[in-house]
Amino acid sequence: MHADDRMRKGMRRADPDRPRPLADAVLRLIWRERRISRAEIARRAALSRSTVSEIVGEILPTGLVGESGIGVSCGGRRPIVLEFRDDACVILGVEMGAAHVAAALTNLRGRVLAWVSKPHPVRTDPEGTRALVAELCEACLQSKPNGEKPLVGIGVAVPSPVDPSRPDRLSKIVLPEWNERLGLDGLRGRWNVPLLVDNDANLGALAEHWWGAGRGVDDFAYIKVATGIGSGHVIGGEIYRGATGVAGEIGHVAIDPQGEQCICGLRGCLATLVGGPALVARAAALRSEYPESPLASCQPTIDEIENGALAGDPLALRIAREAAEHLGIAVAGLLNLMNPAMVVIAGDLARLGELLLEPLRETVRKRTLVSSVAAAEIRASELGPQSVAVGAATLVLKAALSDSRLFPAIEAEPEENLRIKK
Repeated sequence: MHADDRMRKGMRRADPDRPRPLADAVLRLIWRERRISRAEIARRAALSRSTVSEIVGEILPTGLVGESGIGVSCGGRRPIVLEFRDDACVILGVEMGAAHVAAALTNLRGRVLAWVSKPHPVRTDPEGTRALVAELCEACLQSKPNGEKPLVGIGVAVPSPVDPSRPDRLSKIVLPEWNERLGLDGLRGRWNVPLLVDNDANLGALAEHWWGAGRGVDDFAYIKVATGIGSGHVIGGEIYRGATGVAGEIGHVAIDPQGEQCICGLRGCLATLVGGPALVARAAALRSEYPESPLASCQPTIDEIENGALAGDPLALRIAREAAEHLGIAVAGLLNLMNPAMVVIAGDLARLGELLLEPLRETVRKRTLVSSVAAAEIRASELGPQSVAVGAATLVLKAALSDSRLFPAIEAEPEENLRIKK
């Protein structure tokens, strides 16, 4: 097939392995602005118009960008406006929680097209988890919103520290049944796309930074309260992972050195006081003090405790208040140490809203320097239970916008449609 024919069919340049940092920078600019003219690209990127025209000539056949009409003239010919096609491709994001698996299908602007979540004993059933991940990915791709759009890649969030140099290796302390191996290479082979992996709290932070409460905030912390407790940190607009990927393990900060033993081997970690199993155990310990509570006559789930707090049940409210105070001790230390502009609370307890946040803030006020607490806003996640899976998809999007070779070949929009738009 002739090179021109390949280009007309939406295939990329003849040398797809050759890096093109300038073209990638222009593509990112179009993505960021959504709609922009060639002249404006030249002005913003400090490039000549002929260079921009050459670069755009390479980008248009990829199908990621289309010409969407005539813009306003500032003198001279009216410019043709370029528009990034958010729905040109789809991305899969997978969240492996300690006790559930979720998958989200998004477009190239973080919009969720399909979402599915199922409870599963992830920590103790690696083979079942791997099968469920594949099943949920297939379900998302078969959903009607997909429309058989090409898949860019799959992002996976795991409840374990992730060393960027060895992303397939999981912590044997956190996930002992997994034998330190993620084992999801079959997904990469099944759909012939990149597979990117990171810690769940890191990816929740990434999602909030791109699409949620952390938009426009370059220094903030994201704390996920679920079966375990994890945190992701955005510093200078980028996720901070530490030297070996274990930054953010706030769940293993010792709150009570004489407390219960944690799965990590230490005592009194935050996770032993605020994690899901700890709150269920606390409900059992307090039931004799609240015999009228519906929670006193059963072994409640974390959802039932949350529902009770939202309904005003005294036992559930006490559990929520105590959890907020324990969490506040850790957040206070974080504020004094890191001085973030915002702390975003996510995960199971986040749906309690101000019932959790107000006592948390009060504990923080008592334990922080005036300047550090004054600078920090403590708020709930805007993305809710989908945040981590969306963050996993965003990890792939971020990588593809940095290196457009990761985008699949896409059928470019027919010229006659472009003429109609003009």
